[in-house]
Amino acid sequence: GCNPLAETGRSKLQNQRAVLNQQILRAVRMRAGAENLLRATTNNKVREQVLLELSFVNSDLQILKEELEGLNISVEVYQNAEETFSIPLVPLGLKETKDVDFTLPLKDFILEHYSQDSSEYEDEIADLMDLRQACRTPSRDEAGIEMLISYFLQLGYVENRFFPPTRHIGVLFTWYDSFTGVPVCQQNLLLEKASVLFNIGALYTQIGTRCNRQTQAGLENAVEAFQKAAGVLSYLKETFTHTPSYDMSPAMLNVLVKMMLAQARECVFEQIGLSGIRNEFFTLVKMTQEVAKVGEVYVLVNTAMNQEPVKENIPYSWSKLAQIKSDHYKALAHYFIATILCDHELQPGDDEDQQEKALSQLYDHVPEGLMVLAVLKDKVQRKQLGKAHLRKAIVYHEEALRVCGLCKKLRNIEVLQEVLTAAHKRSLLKYAQQETEDDFLSLIQAPDILPKTEHKIETIAPQFSKVKVKDFFHKLGPLTVFSAKQRWTAPRTICLHHEAGELGFSLKGGSPVQIYCLDPVCSAASAGLKEGDYIVSVDGVDCKWLGVNEVLEKLRSVGKQPIELEVISCQDTAASLHSKSATYSVGMQKTYSLICLAMDEDKIDQTKKAPLKLPFLSWGTKNRQKAASTLCLPSAVAGSSQNKKKLSPFTLLNTESSLY
Repeated sequence: GCNPLAETGRSKLQNQRAVLNQQILRAVRMRAGAENLLRATTNNKVREQVLLELSFVNSDLQILKEELEGLNISVEVYQNAEETFSIPLVPLGLKETKDVDFTLPLKDFILEHYSQDSSEYEDEIADLMDLRQACRTPSRDEAGIEMLISYFLQLGYVENRFFPPTRHIGVLFTWYDSFTGVPVCQQNLLLEKASVLFNIGALYTQIGTRCNRQTQAGLENAVEAFQKAAGVLSYLKETFTHTPSYDMSPAMLNVLVKMMLAQARECVFEQIGLSGIRNEFFTLVKMTQEVAKVGEVYVLVNTAMNQEPVKENIPYSWSKLAQIKSDHYKALAHYFIATILCDHELQPGDDEDQQEKALSQLYDHVPEGLMVLAVLKDKVQRKQLGKAHLRKAIVYHEEALRVCGLCKKLRNIEVLQEVLTAAHKRSLLKYAQQETEDDFLSLIQAPDILPKTEHKIETIAPQFSKVKVKDFFHKLGPLTVFSAKQRWTAPRTICLHHEAGELGFSLKGGSPVQIYCLDPVCSAASAGLKEGDYIVSVDGVDCKWLGVNEVLEKLRSVGKQPIELEVISCQDTAASLHSKSATYSVGMQKTYSLICLAMDEDKIDQTKKAPLKLPFLSWGTKNRQKAASTLCLPSAVAGSSQNKKKLSPFTLLNTESSLY
């Protein structure tokens, strides 16, 4: 990762975000305490003082939230260093987290669950913690993306190795909401995974905004980066269906995906016009349709941002910027079509049918009393319709400037003001060139323009398989056998003696090998060997990763001397879950509760079967049921059956697993 002490613009923003997160946490704790006191007291004087204090705390929270919004709209820090004349693109800030110490929980689990010397894994634990720490300050390039993906994949191994579905091992993960600054704390690894995925998407947006939009290659890279960001966020939405953090809620992620695809669409339009827009009939028709498409997608983004429950948490300046862009690009569409009508009169050698067809595709209807072919042939009608489009373009430009002036954060972005003002002046100049004394006779209203594009913009799904990672805890053995979901006896030492060249048993399976067809009267059985035991070492040599032929070779190489085997036996375990669980999630008014505790199992009538409740985070797309609330904890279901599946780094907890 990058140097956390480096004084770059991006690192300063992240440091300010971390400080604001702590201030918001203190204010929320004060408010929660005041609300508890207000409910508990009956003294009127105390109630008055508490109400006064609450008003101050709520005011502070609002100010802090506005400061956090200011960080989210500090787009100029993330833009390319080259001087450019383009509307800034919006990146996502990285989610902040607290340090996590894996040392004691993992060492205890290795000793207790795997019956191995945990001191032998200190380097592996340190590597895991170093990787997590580096992921807090990733570099803004493909290397940073690869590092975050590596940690995400490593978490798949860690989850299967150390996080059993029946209990927690005492590791607490804390992540801050990127929009509200509210912390969410859980002992479940799914919060860690979801947050890392969010940061992968956020880093892609920062890479996209950093691209040089004055070059063809830069714009291509920007389009790809925003498509990949949308793909990661979409994957997060579909995979983690119930998240306790608002920035990762399905509604918010849906808006963010739309915003990233809209910015990709905007870069595609800039790419088309990068070499210059020729003042030619069919070229302008194409540009009109493309820019109208950009305006349309930003209308959809702005509409989505103003829907509940996203409206309360999305930065106000983001929704206003989406509105400004929709007006700006719709104005450009009307300007282009006005240029077609005013500058390109039908000449004798022109193809009337082609021009009529092209112009007809721009409208779903034409003003009453006008025909497309008649407009093309009649100079007066062309001019009147062209001026109507210019008037509409000017109205949209003025609306964009008005909205920009009303938003304090956007008003301070100089390049945005310059782009909007220049486009407005250009439309005014064009209109002034067409102005004549008979303007008051023109009552034509410019029709809406139909958007159309030849460039398809879709999400690009994350390609995790392209990043190769090695399990830090490879020495524990094959993950299909040595996982947190299976319990084993402590290793037993069996001393074998050859009996007429026979061992008294056969071997089967892959790695590790398993005892098969054990002769109950052989010396090995007498020494304590059991059918189904796994061989983990031969004469002190680890053989968890060896196959049948390799283990047999080791047994033969000993000759007639006694052989010491270390074996383990699988224990049957009932997949019972904890009945108690808790999450710590505090936040803004009417959004978060300070502490949510699961109902104590002792208070439930033992004769009644506990109803199945959904967890906050569910892995898998099959779970489509809607949770009753994301502010209350699920009760764990005791005795839920566990289907035996082949494990992989991506195998995650059952949807009925305890998540807190």
